[in-house]
Amino acid sequence: MRLPYVPNPPETTSEEEAAIVERIKARRAPRPLQALDLTLLHSPPVADGWNSFLGAVRTKTTLPADLREIAIARVAVVNRAWYEWMHHAPLAEQGGVSKQGMEVIKREDPLLLEAPGGAVPAGLTEKQWLVACYADEMTRNVQVRDETFARLREAFGDREVVEITATVACYNCVSRFLVALDVGEKNGLGPDAVH
Repeated sequence: MRLPYVPNPPETTSEEEAAIVERIKARRAPRPLQALDLTLLHSPPVADGWNSFLGAVRTKTTLPADLREIAIARVAVVNRAWYEWMHHAPLAEQGGVSKQGMEVIKREDPLLLEAPGGAVPAGLTEKQWLVACYADEMTRNVQVRDETFARLREAFGDREVVEITATVACYNCVSRFLVALDVGEKNGLGPDAVH
């Protein structure tokens, strides 16, 4: 980590800061504060906004767990945010993504909808593959090709498209923060070195 983590429990200087810490603890419960929280709490207002935004993306969308976690895990791979991968790959499997599918998600080469043979890779459903490719393209290129977006639009409704896109965008923010500050000290290790 390139900065020291704030103490745990965090020291606060006002009732407002104490309330921020309590909101973050409530979202994390029953788990303790994470290294990410203990970094963000250097700036309590930023930590509070982050907590609210991430809370909405993680717990208030209509996306099923498999699709949400595939989007997050794929962003982690593309950005080499292995701390993020360590937390979200198991959640993807718990959400129904097969181990074989997760092997596809953790490949570091670009995922393309027009893969050789045009078939969905073994271990993933068509929707899972589509979300993985969309997350990959959005993360690598920012702009998404019309062909990719058209396929996404065919498979999902407007709300789902917004929620998938927001999830990918949100976790690009998370991964860039994690990697730049080396939060969790896992980012240079690769997916097989983190547990």
